[in-house]
Amino acid sequence: METTVRVDGGEVWADDTGGDAVPVVLLHPGVGDTRVWDPVLPGLGGVPRVIRYDARGYGRSPAPTVSYSQVGDLEAVLDHFGVRRAVLAGSSMGGQTALGLALADPGRVAGLGLFAPGVSGYPGLEVPEVTEQIGKLATAGDMDGVVALGLRLWGAAGTPPDRAAADVLRAAIPAWFTTYGKETEDTPVFDRLGELNLPCTLLLGERDQPQVVRCNEEMAARIPGCHLVRHPDCDHFPTLRAPDAVAEIIKELYAKAV
Repeated sequence: METTVRVDGGEVWADDTGGDAVPVVLLHPGVGDTRVWDPVLPGLGGVPRVIRYDARGYGRSPAPTVSYSQVGDLEAVLDHFGVRRAVLAGSSMGGQTALGLALADPGRVAGLGLFAPGVSGYPGLEVPEVTEQIGKLATAGDMDGVVALGLRLWGAAGTPPDRAAADVLRAAIPAWFTTYGKETEDTPVFDRLGELNLPCTLLLGERDQPQVVRCNEEMAARIPGCHLVRHPDCDHFPTLRAPDAVAEIIKELYAKAV
């Protein structure tokens, strides 16, 4: 069931397949909206309930007009649907949000599926030169240039013209600017990953950026009992490159966590 969920000072689009079961909540990356999960959904048969939503400014959710927190919005979505406990599956930005909630409110998270995840408090993930390049291209109105740059950075496993990745990336770009200065920084959690005590699987893409691969390796080493999956054909779009593998990881994690 698609609906609009009220969050602090705004709203987000969300979809819940319904029921009272512990759900899997799908959290999208910053390089796409929740539609990046579309290729994965057919493989999630057997998961009794799936919730997904567009973060503010992405997809079908309006741009933010006030300061907000990604973790706070996730909590608001869970509250709206009456969810006391969930398995979280997060890609990139969504993985960072999932980790934030798992450490802020451990009893609310039954398991973590992390796909090329980000994490707050890890130095070196942000590259100022790239941010500057994106800003210059966007200021010049060169959206094709921004997409091309993004595919070089995050889509190394794709074959040109790589329309699927290009389409989700192009749709996400406006959110980078409408959310700038309004999204509050997450509390650093990289140094707290050792506190996690729950089933966790982390998939890294061997063709992702080297600094992301290093970060993901270090994350998996710090999370107690984390199952690390190295996918040779994935970049920063694992749900597009290997949807069946992502779905299997989520189902296996759900079976362990619930």
